[in-house]
Amino acid sequence: MAAAIFSLFVLFVSLLIETSSASPATGLQIVHAERQIDLTSHIVRVYLTLKIENTGDAPATEVLLAFPPAQFDHLALVKAAVAVGKKRKKSFAPLETNPTEQPEAPNGTKYYSVSLLNPLAKGETTTLEVHYILTQSLEPFPAEIAQSDPQLVYYHDSAIILSPYHIVHQATVVKIPSNNVQSFTQVEPSHRSGTELRYGPYEERGPYSYSPIIIHFENNHPFAVVEELEREIEISHWGSVQVTEHYKLAHAGAKHRGVFSRVEYQSRPGGSGVSSFKHLLAELPPRVHSVYYRDNIGNISSSRLRTNSKKSELLIEPRYPLFGGWKATFIIGYGVPLKDFLFESAPGARFLNYSFGCPIADTIVDKLTIKVVLPEGSKDPSVEVPFVVEQSLETKYSYLDVMGRTVVVLEKKNVVPEHNVPFQVHYKFNPIFMLAEPLMLVSTFFLLFAASIAYLHVDLSLRK
Repeated sequence: MAAAIFSLFVLFVSLLIETSSASPATGLQIVHAERQIDLTSHIVRVYLTLKIENTGDAPATEVLLAFPPAQFDHLALVKAAVAVGKKRKKSFAPLETNPTEQPEAPNGTKYYSVSLLNPLAKGETTTLEVHYILTQSLEPFPAEIAQSDPQLVYYHDSAIILSPYHIVHQATVVKIPSNNVQSFTQVEPSHRSGTELRYGPYEERGPYSYSPIIIHFENNHPFAVVEELEREIEISHWGSVQVTEHYKLAHAGAKHRGVFSRVEYQSRPGGSGVSSFKHLLAELPPRVHSVYYRDNIGNISSSRLRTNSKKSELLIEPRYPLFGGWKATFIIGYGVPLKDFLFESAPGARFLNYSFGCPIADTIVDKLTIKVVLPEGSKDPSVEVPFVVEQSLETKYSYLDVMGRTVVVLEKKNVVPEHNVPFQVHYKFNPIFMLAEPLMLVSTFFLLFAASIAYLHVDLSLRK
């Protein structure tokens, strides 16, 4: 009898665990799903429109987004918004998204949780707009190409949208950069029209449905990857903010095979080295000054700066064009007016408002380190960043420093252009510290002057 009761208890607990683990995915279904995959550059951008209905009894407060493990590891950004209002007054309110874990996820599926603004009651529907970005998800094939060869890449995904919910109706559109498609997996119904591949529509697909596809196509977009970027932002209350950026740049596309011919490269610009790049465009803040661009050898004169009231564009050219597997290191430095980026939040409190991310257009940064050097005497630094970063503090000594300057260090991996958003560094500062260095200089000159006078009036001659 006791054994039978124990068996029933174990069965009840196991059913309870299964129900609790499956509960986040129950009660919701996707009535309509549209997905657009943009493969026109080396950064994969995916846009999802999901119309979700609550078919359960309990109100829903979150929606799960499912990703295969291979994609989850390359996610740089996941954003979600909900449609608010109707027709002309329609707008989109951002929603909080965070990675989450679900027990017993099939096939190693990974999840992001989207928190709804208001609980979704039984029978109600809502429309979510989801945008996520994948980096290093295009695989060059062949892995090595000659100077005159185009660059071909593979992209792996699923014709069916991976989701923990039942999907009533769905379709996927894949946009590619050229008409040269070597092959693509066909999952009926599917067809190609110019530079677009369309999968679906598919009806009544159950949870975790998956149909792998491979697209092999030509993509000559420069695969510019900054392996490491270190930016130092030094604040001076005497009227300027000095910025210094150290770059380690690489071409992450198909590796160059054979000998590089500069004559062929210059004589056939449209057919030789089509996947290489020799120019980079950096978007700097407006009203920059004292701009320089150099590498380990010295200053590089092949650059052009254009400025206006809204932005500044620095067009730079490395010492040599970059082919697949080639690398380059260089430094960009400039100054900006203090009043454009430093503001007073309260008496004795100030904050720096600057842009995060890499200023070079359409690049991926494997590791970004930002060091904000505060004036000597600054206290209680704090940071506001709209995404998760690693934070730490350092101390730096410069000319005439006594206590040293506090350095706020921010680190983030897998940075994309969508991370170029403002961040703030708050700190407290007593203006009396601005007099420290001038008083030190005045005291030094006074002591030197006094020592020189004393030396002139002291008789050091030896007398008998």
